[in-house]
Amino acid sequence: MRRIAIVGAGQAGLQLALGLRAAGYEVTVVAARKPEEIRAGRVTSTQQMFAPALALEREAGLNLWDGEVPWIHGAALTTVDPEHGRRPPVAGPLVAPAQSVDQRVKTARWLELLEEQGGRVEYREASADDLAELAYAHDLTVVATGRGTLGEVFGRDERHSPYDRPQRVVAVVYAHGVAPAPGDPYLRMAGFPGVGEFFVMPALTLSGPCHAVLWEGVPGGPLDCWQELRGDPQAVLARTLEVLRERAPWEYELCADAEPTDAGAALSGAVTPVVRHPVAEVAPDTYVLGMADAVVVNDPITGQGCNNAARAAARYLTAIRERGELPFDRAWMHGVFAAYWEHARHGTSFTNLVLSAPLPEHVRRLLTAAGEHREIAHRYVNGFADPADYQDWLMDEDRAEAYLKAVTGSGR
Repeated sequence: MRRIAIVGAGQAGLQLALGLRAAGYEVTVVAARKPEEIRAGRVTSTQQMFAPALALEREAGLNLWDGEVPWIHGAALTTVDPEHGRRPPVAGPLVAPAQSVDQRVKTARWLELLEEQGGRVEYREASADDLAELAYAHDLTVVATGRGTLGEVFGRDERHSPYDRPQRVVAVVYAHGVAPAPGDPYLRMAGFPGVGEFFVMPALTLSGPCHAVLWEGVPGGPLDCWQELRGDPQAVLARTLEVLRERAPWEYELCADAEPTDAGAALSGAVTPVVRHPVAEVAPDTYVLGMADAVVVNDPITGQGCNNAARAAARYLTAIRERGELPFDRAWMHGVFAAYWEHARHGTSFTNLVLSAPLPEHVRRLLTAAGEHREIAHRYVNGFADPADYQDWLMDEDRAEAYLKAVTGSGR
């Protein structure tokens, strides 16, 4: 059977590796940390996996936490600004529930599962210099992480990369003791135009059910206040409460008794959104294929990262299996990414739109109407699961105006 190397042990890399092992391929994964190191380490993200991505995990038999995770049944997105105060939320149930499993929980167990199923794992830091050797030794090498120098081997695609620097600074803390809001468990967001956003969602971590808190601050603004805390969970949570008391007191009341889940429960940093070319020549006529964060990096503000990763893994697995014994050549690699990009481009466009400041006028009108019209709110909330739908009514001004008129009876 053909030999596949995968560099990176996150959602995409491990989902692909486990799928390939189940199909009988020889698989080698290069992972930076062992399972016990992952569990003892720092959180790596927040994540909200929507139903389409969860279905892909379920089909692969990787939905190991469905009986433990607190399900997310909807979203409530509130805008707060000095002129209008707290606007009516854009809120509604999801057609099918979402979930958030701490990546430390998921990737550590998946690494163990891969080895139990006969996959080979090399625990070491990989760099761009390692790729040629891996590519020579395997029929196909997939790079599923942009960590360190690995992302640099794939050239930046200027057509789809409007930003050359982070558009938000990010801080995350996982906490026990966050009180639920009335009703079903929802993801909640409070947006402060020109300043940033606050998110809180039910999640599952090493110690059980919890809430994941995410801050997105405009660089240089009042919410760019996390870096000096150096990812200390107690300090990040204390700063969280300070900011909530001032800007979102209704959220402060729900979070006032919270405590960090563990010593690694927080992080801070920044992400530069970028799309890279998916194929890199690492030696003469020797190529590697990029996947997930190695080639498509979105800001976490729209929660697309792990969903894109799951879709990429599923798409690449199908393409590899369909290839049979034919060579994994450069043209094939470009075709595989192109098929995945047909989905990922919508999430990328939507995320870049949400990051824009100010939002386009037609988007502001739609979101204002969504606070009053349940149909618009429902469609917006459920679009996060598949952003392709936004093309029909949100991304384009003329289509947005037509949709707004059809629902509300009035346009501009």
